[in-house]
Amino acid sequence: MKGLVQHTHDRGIATLTLDSPANRNALSATLVSELRDALKECGRDGTVRAVVLTHTGNTFCAGADLRDPPDPRALVKLLRQLVELRKPVVARVTGHVRAGGLGLLGACDIAAAGPEATFAFTEVRIGVAPAVISLTLRPRTDPRALARYCLTGEEFGSAEAARIGLLTATGADVDDVLEPVLDGLRRASPRALAETKHLLAAKVLENFDLDAGELTRLSSRLFASAEAREGMTAFLERREPGWVL
Repeated sequence: MKGLVQHTHDRGIATLTLDSPANRNALSATLVSELRDALKECGRDGTVRAVVLTHTGNTFCAGADLRDPPDPRALVKLLRQLVELRKPVVARVTGHVRAGGLGLLGACDIAAAGPEATFAFTEVRIGVAPAVISLTLRPRTDPRALARYCLTGEEFGSAEAARIGLLTATGADVDDVLEPVLDGLRRASPRALAETKHLLAAKVLENFDLDAGELTRLSSRLFASAEAREGMTAFLERREPGWVL
């Protein structure tokens, strides 16, 4: 049976493609599990120099799957796995990114998007908070901008995402943007890449060590709350939640 994460390999670059168009590549328990397995395989494969994380369809990731949500602890493990992987991870985005999908971007070492991509922290609009994904985002994103977009749920584009540090780069053709990046990764020594990534990820991992437990518990409490039930029901029924003024 076809899985939700497709895996290809070309000249040292493993490409993992989120391929769950029925739910806009939302983070279901199944997708999180398959992505973790694919990352483990890449980590063990000595022929893999770096990993590209991309998607099918017009959405990179719509956030948590509200019908089949992953356990918050599983999402923490996935994000930490991306950060700890001893090989660079590059996000290639040509579509929309929402909520938990932004946590994936924050966990990647390099992230590039085309002009068609849009971004939004939509958690507050369904009665929860970007708790777990803040582990990867707070160390790498402009704090003033993060406050604005997390508190309001506003949508913003690729240029703004690059300005605030969510993206590394953006351009009219994301593959043109990534061409010199992938060439550089292929030219780098595997051990040097591993040690350099470890050096650069140290502050992010400190965030996990300090806050992962508390934020996991917060996420669980919020998802079980009455406001979250109303917010998620309203989202699935395509209506405004009862608190909207």
